[in-house]
Amino acid sequence: MGFVAMTTNYVLFTVLHIAQFILAIAVIGLYGTDLDRAHRKGSYVDGKWVYAIVVASLSAVTAALYLIPFFLRLAVVPIWSFILFVLWIALFGLFASLYIHENPEGNSDIQRMKNAVWVDLANAILWLVGTGATAVYYWVHRERNTRFTGRAKL
Repeated sequence: MGFVAMTTNYVLFTVLHIAQFILAIAVIGLYGTDLDRAHRKGSYVDGKWVYAIVVASLSAVTAALYLIPFFLRLAVVPIWSFILFVLWIALFGLFASLYIHENPEGNSDIQRMKNAVWVDLANAILWLVGTGATAVYYWVHRERNTRFTGRAKL
């Protein structure tokens, strides 16, 4: 693999992981608003919103770690990325069933949650793309030898 191809791979993965990170932080903000409001009032904190924050936090930390090129060569990366995809799909399904068909009627909180559902779906799609891309990357680079002697494994 040439320098240009390797650089292109790293740039594309970097763009993907930055997008995953940004959308995860956006979800933390979207759902965290309700959690903060409930905490300030001293009222019940719904587990659905906690689940959303946990999934987004795991995704943000994972995306930040994936920015380190070493991690892309690990066999567990596509598996963990797929697990995050499944968590995002579950989150999307959970909140889509609550808010997709809801009419906001000027209620900004409901409109915010309707928007959050689509950010959840975008996150799921990005993690699915990441799963496929890291699986292909791992498959291509799993048994690579050094360029100079051909004996050492990378």
